[in-house]
Amino acid sequence: MSKVKSKKKAERSSSNVFAMFDQRTIQEFKEAFGIIDVDKDNIISEEDLMQTWHSLGKNPNKADVSAMVKEANGPINFTMFLTLFGERLSGTDPEDAIRNAFKLLDEEGTGRIAEDKLKRLLMSMGDRFSEEEVEEMYGGADSCLYEDGLDYLAFAKVIKNGEDKEE
Repeated sequence: MSKVKSKKKAERSSSNVFAMFDQRTIQEFKEAFGIIDVDKDNIISEEDLMQTWHSLGKNPNKADVSAMVKEANGPINFTMFLTLFGERLSGTDPEDAIRNAFKLLDEEGTGRIAEDKLKRLLMSMGDRFSEEEVEEMYGGADSCLYEDGLDYLAFAKVIKNGEDKEE
């Protein structure tokens, strides 16, 4: 019984993920990608991951492998592979996780959080910010600040991609 699978075409990422790593590191990632891409179609699929785990003597369940592949926002080509590792190594959460965390503070559902409210929370909970750290954070979020508060959707983009200077 022959199964014909259609693969989605991988989208090109517009991020500067290649700037995150030096050439030697990118080459090492390229070698790892080549090993994991068992069927050599330049996309890492669930089947590729299953075969890679089996070759390492592991027997993962399909749900775990499926969850790994779903961490990507599309097919895992080399650029997406680098992006996933870059996010893990840079120490920041994916943009949607950051947005969802801010959304919990947006009780009215406006897409904004009052500056004083966020400042109070940042200085009193978890890894507490100093007043200088809060001011520095707001200084890096000029394009996201409005009279009615911080636009956290835009701010999540700034956290992940930096301030857009083309305005």
